[in-house]
Amino acid sequence: MGSVSRSDVEHVIRENIHHESRLMTDTAAYYKAGNLGTAEHEMVNHFANEYVRGEAHTNTLEGYFSIFKRGMKGVYQHCSEKHLHRYVAEFDFRYNTRIRLGYNDQERAEIAAANIKGKRLTYRRPHSQKEVGAN
Repeated sequence: MGSVSRSDVEHVIRENIHHESRLMTDTAAYYKAGNLGTAEHEMVNHFANEYVRGEAHTNTLEGYFSIFKRGMKGVYQHCSEKHLHRYVAEFDFRYNTRIRLGYNDQERAEIAAANIKGKRLTYRRPHSQKEVGAN
């Protein structure tokens, strides 16, 4: 992936973040100009040694991304853009059911198992008998 433009960032935010959300960012140029489609947008200025102002900070995101990046480099090592959302979903689950939030390994496993109940894991849609017989 090459450089990121303001329109790229705005598109991702508008497509993936609820319009009633509070967005908190640093002062990168692609966040600065205009409305990004959220109810609120606050920025902290890291260049001025500002890392927290009231509830505005990027610490949670930076911590999450650090864990995600280590996992992608250390465990998975490669991920195509096509499947990135699946990897992010796994790290979301891990982050939201971590020990610090009161979950242990057994509880995490039970939640994961409950979320797959009744679902069939396939990479592609299975062929129907009619489609298989037609070949």
